[in-house]
Amino acid sequence: MSTDQCIGSTCNRPAGRAGQRSSSVPHGLRRALALMLATSLAACGGSSDDEAARIEQGREIFRHDTFGDETFWSDTLRLHEVIETSVDPQTALAVGLKVDVDALPDDLREAIASGAVDLASPATTLALIGLDAVVGIRGSVEQVSGVTRLTRIGITCALCHSTVDDSFAPGIGHRLDGWPNRDLDPGAIVALSPELDPASRAVYGGWGKGRFDPRFNVDGLDGPVLIPPAYGLAGVRSITYTGDGDEIRYWNHYVAVVEMGGHGRFVEPRLNLEVQNGSDDRVSDKLAALQAYQLSLAAPAPPPGSFDAAAAARGAQLFGGKAGCAGCHAGPLLTDANQRLHPAADSMAEPEMPSYASRSATGRYRSTPLRALWQHPPYFHDGSAASLDAVVRRYDARLGLQLTDDEAGDLVAYLNSL
Repeated sequence: MSTDQCIGSTCNRPAGRAGQRSSSVPHGLRRALALMLATSLAACGGSSDDEAARIEQGREIFRHDTFGDETFWSDTLRLHEVIETSVDPQTALAVGLKVDVDALPDDLREAIASGAVDLASPATTLALIGLDAVVGIRGSVEQVSGVTRLTRIGITCALCHSTVDDSFAPGIGHRLDGWPNRDLDPGAIVALSPELDPASRAVYGGWGKGRFDPRFNVDGLDGPVLIPPAYGLAGVRSITYTGDGDEIRYWNHYVAVVEMGGHGRFVEPRLNLEVQNGSDDRVSDKLAALQAYQLSLAAPAPPPGSFDAAAAARGAQLFGGKAGCAGCHAGPLLTDANQRLHPAADSMAEPEMPSYASRSATGRYRSTPLRALWQHPPYFHDGSAASLDAVVRRYDARLGLQLTDDEAGDLVAYLNSL
């Protein structure tokens, strides 16, 4: 497969086309307002029972629905063949795959804990897939002529947008839906395919953990971005880095068809993009429930004792004052994304080559809602700031804020409190 082919699809590719303040509203009040927004959204959809059922349906879709993308991952990439012969649990955990401990029978948990399970055997991986225990992976494990075989493989939304709490062991625990899996190396997984040419394999293999390029198979350019959180989005309309769509369902539709290879059709005139996979549509009628579930996912609160409360209080004053953050990271949602998008030059990650904004449908960036920043380093869409201190220092240098070291530390404490 050449580097400019659409993954699992046919498409028309265009030529590549080519900041930040928030209010000092107390953290508890922001969470209360966000909850009110989520509640009002639920009320608009009908009774609370109806909404609860829709959310539950959305969770099932988020965790387990492949939208028929086995056609791509198995028939095109033949990854099931690689997994059944070469991917043992140790390798799977090394590339960031996670195991749902709640899907494991008690006897298997005990065997893993006692060391009785061979974690260096691909057969163990097949057993875990057969139990639907590998987060974001759906496979068909069958007996073929007396041999256990992995005959089909597909992926779900949870592959990139869920992790686990490591409560059982590193990489094994209870699901944390909406948390970006920054341990996951999607490119390394795709690069296992025997169908890729060396140039494509080199690109995928170079992305690194927690990064994915959702435009590479559309425009042929290579510029991966961080896997973003899928929590804390209630009330936010421009939900992607570049604000391409006004609802989560827009991006879900794009990813399900264009990136995952799900069966359906996606059209984006702004990118001269039309993708059709298969002759059926296994995506469109699931988007409403999937969105409802994602909107129900609250941003996780910072762990108790993880920041200095007094420093954070001082930092909140800086955030809305001297540092000037509140001009863009405004209101209870800590973003002005519902009002405007920003030119690429406003991004602290620019200039970059290729410019991610220039490859999008808007050509611009939205101000990121500052939700649970403590949970998902690194920062900026390209991951170029390893820590919140690095973020503050970059703003200070670029904008001439003249923050003292103590002020920078206080601002970091406030960001860690969000």
